[in-house]
Amino acid sequence: MINTEFSKQHRKPRRKSGLLFSRHSVRMIAWLLVAAGVAWSLNGCGPTAPRFRVAESAPAAPPERKPESRSDTVGAAKTDVESSSDEAAAVRSGSRSFKSEKNTSITNLDQAKMMREISKMMGVSYKLGGIDDDGIDCSAYTMNVYKNSLGRSIPRSSAEQYRAGEPVEYGDLKFGDLVFFNTTGESASHVGIYLGDDLFAHASVSLGVTISSLESFYYKKRYEGARRIIP
Repeated sequence: MINTEFSKQHRKPRRKSGLLFSRHSVRMIAWLLVAAGVAWSLNGCGPTAPRFRVAESAPAAPPERKPESRSDTVGAAKTDVESSSDEAAAVRSGSRSFKSEKNTSITNLDQAKMMREISKMMGVSYKLGGIDDDGIDCSAYTMNVYKNSLGRSIPRSSAEQYRAGEPVEYGDLKFGDLVFFNTTGESASHVGIYLGDDLFAHASVSLGVTISSLESFYYKKRYEGARRIIP
C-alpha cells in the first residue's frame, strides 16, 4: 500500500495526447517566428516586406528616361527674364545690315543712316528719363534714332508713340517699324525698332541698349503690336 502511494506521488505527469509542446514552448516558438519575420521584412527581399501586400508583386521599375532633346533642354531652362543676344555685337560691328528686310518706304541711304544710329548707342545703360550716352530709356532711344537719322520727330513716350503712324500686323513687320510690349502691366510700356529676322533694337531695363528677339520667351508673351512711322 505504501509503495503504491509512493509511486503515485512520484510518477511523472503524463502529457496530454496530441500536444507536442508546453504552453511556454509555444510562446517561445511564436516569439521566435515573429522575430524572424521582422528580420526578414527589414531586409526588404521578399513579397512580405512592408512595401508590398501579401501575394502582391513588386511594382515595375520606372521606364528608362529618354535623353532630352536640345529643344526640351532649352524649354526647361527658360525663365521669365530678359536674355542677352550676340546680335548686338554684330550690329555694332556693322556685320548685320538687314538688307533682306527691306522696307520700300525707306531708301537704302536712310536705312544705312538708321543702322548707324541704332548701333551707335549699343551698350549704353538704361536710365529712366535719360536721353543720351549717360543713360537712356526705351522711348528716348527710338525717338533719337528717328530724329538723328531721318529727321523725323516722333512723340517722347512709348504710349504716345503707340498711337503714331499706322498699325502693322506681326507677319508684315519691316525694318524701322516700332514694336511695342507690355512689360509693366501698362499698355505699350516698352518700345523698340524692328530690324528683321524677328530681331529688334531697344533700351532694355536690365541690359541697356541691345538687340533682342521677338520670339524670345520674355518678349513673345508681352508683345502688343507695331506701328509704321514711314508709310
